[in-house]
Amino acid sequence: MTPDALMAAWLERQLPPEAADWLLTARERLRAGVSERDFNLAVSWTPRRLGKADLALNPDDLAAADAARRGWDPRGWTVDQAGRLVLLLADGLQGPAFAARLRSLLATADLSETITFLRGLPLYPDPASHLMRAREGARSGMRPIFEAVAHANPYPAEMFDEAGWNQLVLKALFIETALAPVQGLDRRANPTLMRMLCDYAHERWAAGRPVSPELWRCVGPFADGPAREDLARVLRTGTDAERAAAGAALDAVPAQAAE
Repeated sequence: MTPDALMAAWLERQLPPEAADWLLTARERLRAGVSERDFNLAVSWTPRRLGKADLALNPDDLAAADAARRGWDPRGWTVDQAGRLVLLLADGLQGPAFAARLRSLLATADLSETITFLRGLPLYPDPASHLMRAREGARSGMRPIFEAVAHANPYPAEMFDEAGWNQLVLKALFIETALAPVQGLDRRANPTLMRMLCDYAHERWAAGRPVSPELWRCVGPFADGPAREDLARVLRTGTDAERAAAGAALDAVPAQAAE
């Protein structure tokens, strides 16, 4: 089953009959072809018609999501977010036309809409054509927008080049959001990122500010001599959580590098 069909089924199951009927009717109208104005009206009306309750998902739903699109994780979504994406994907628009529609939606979106459309990145056709939109979201200083791209989203790990990926990881630390929900964090670790993170840790130490224990997760696999000295420092002086993270990072240091 396709992602939009899955979301429609989840919503039909959860929503009151009147709300579900509105969504499915709007979906069929969009499939048949409507003006861009009518499309925009349907998308804008979605929260009022469906509400903003959490999307109710069970383990089978999550397994179906991953089967439909590897890495897709809709936990934490709301019914209006799923509904808007059902409508966005309804008419099967592809290529430059879909990219132009997404660009137009994001240009006028409020915060809630922006989060929705960025969470939908892994579901859109022609993934490379949305890279600029994703990079803009990952550069945002607004945590909810950044997290819509960075958290529980397979798109960055699949599509960002090394420089963009490294900036995303560093930005997460800078705005003090978690790294654990970033998909592909271990797979995309690299020596340049290791050095950037150690430099950032030194800046924090020099300013008398704490360093997130999560920082060290991407350091261990590529730790050079100075990085291992940083980890040893954390083992000597850090909190319990910091020492545990440094110990795990040291365990990840390749044997030949540790000699």
